[in-house]
Amino acid sequence: MYNAERNSEQSVVKKQKFLQEYIKAIRDGNAALFAGAGLSRPSGFVDWKELLRPLAEDIGLNIEDEHDLTLVAQYIQNESGNRSVISKSIMDTFNREVNLNDNVRILTRLPIETYWTTNYDRLIEDGLREANRNPDVKIEYKQLSNTKRDRDAIVYKMHGDVEHPADAVLTKDDYVKYDISYPFFRKVLQGDLISKTFLFIGFSFEDPNLDYVLSQTRLLLGENVRNHFCIMKTVKKDDYTEEEFGYKKAQQDLRKADLARQGIQIVYVDDFAEITDILREIETAISANNVFISGSADFYDGDWTKEKAEELAYKLSNQLVNHSYKVTSGFGLGIGSSVINGALDEINRSKYNHIDEHLCLRPFPQNIEDPDERAKKWKEYREEMLSNNGIAIFMFGNKKDSKGNKVAANGCWEEYQIAKGKGCLIIPIGCTGDVAERIMQDIKLDNDLYSFIKDSADILEKEKDIDKIVETVLKIANKHRIVA
Repeated sequence: MYNAERNSEQSVVKKQKFLQEYIKAIRDGNAALFAGAGLSRPSGFVDWKELLRPLAEDIGLNIEDEHDLTLVAQYIQNESGNRSVISKSIMDTFNREVNLNDNVRILTRLPIETYWTTNYDRLIEDGLREANRNPDVKIEYKQLSNTKRDRDAIVYKMHGDVEHPADAVLTKDDYVKYDISYPFFRKVLQGDLISKTFLFIGFSFEDPNLDYVLSQTRLLLGENVRNHFCIMKTVKKDDYTEEEFGYKKAQQDLRKADLARQGIQIVYVDDFAEITDILREIETAISANNVFISGSADFYDGDWTKEKAEELAYKLSNQLVNHSYKVTSGFGLGIGSSVINGALDEINRSKYNHIDEHLCLRPFPQNIEDPDERAKKWKEYREEMLSNNGIAIFMFGNKKDSKGNKVAANGCWEEYQIAKGKGCLIIPIGCTGDVAERIMQDIKLDNDLYSFIKDSADILEKEKDIDKIVETVLKIANKHRIVA
């Protein structure tokens, strides 16, 4: 008997396992994405069945009664005597302006380097460009041996592209001749399936090409296939009659077992909107691995000498790198050098000198004489600098004015406002005074922001022991990071 409560509990467990493994794969640079038609549907594009529906009707077929869509496409081509009808349909359907959907935007913002798709549209490429990432698109086999300069991601379009509809893979003949028309694509995919962790999204797993590659991979590796994941909507009792539900549930269970045999674990959702929530959870976890340290100090008061302030900045960045965070610094006056030195020492000691993986230096552009233009450029720079960071730490925050007097560092406050607007976890080390103390007081007025640091607020506001401060900041950050 179908037990909805037990099924829900299992789904939660499976979701957590997926999040842990896929987030780790992204952080390690071993993640890949395979996008099917379902990813493009929220933007207004159709799936395979809907593409063929009007053409099938023209030759007297009801698409709902057909199960082999490659054969339907072949019939359409046979009846028309050439490829032009299908090519025109692909052009008319996919060569139009549409908006990117949330799922595409999130997936292309993630630091995934390998994207595969059977879709003809260009949503993935457009999403990458919108995220300021340079895509290296592979449509034909001749492109496989070329590497685009300064690429950020590879997009393999294994069934072709809307701009080349005559070469698109759709009919029975296209699949039979695939290794001739698209040589090496299957081999490259097979290699990625062996070495990377895939998330399949928008897929029904009815594509003969993918089925062939998965089967061949399992044949080669046996029980040693790599774990992959796909997200699917679960069969819900309320959507069917009792008889229909029994059939659909059995079909779902059989598909689950068959995909598991090929190393693909299904993560079930009750509603397609949940997919966006899961992807946002992944993005939050990934960005929470990136920490922005804001602060500047021209003056040192009370217990905070110059040496002690530099020690705090050094130990904080050093321990963040030790815990595998990536530190971003804008080279703030008085503390920037210590932030960098602390991070570099730990990178050299324990991170195989992989500087780019654990440290991002963003000194501000100089020599902009016009003050209004400088303020505008620096604000844009701050927004871009904070865009990939999920945690923002603030310390000190003072500077000299034109007369040499101590004033609040307005740049630190501006960075706080940007971080707040982006939904970052904000950790002000209020005991260092100045803007950091002001931020702490401001956060106390926001229950959502304050809830993350409330239990540690006393230490952040009053503690003078550097090791205790660093330990507390790490405790807050680690709790927010979710997945280690």
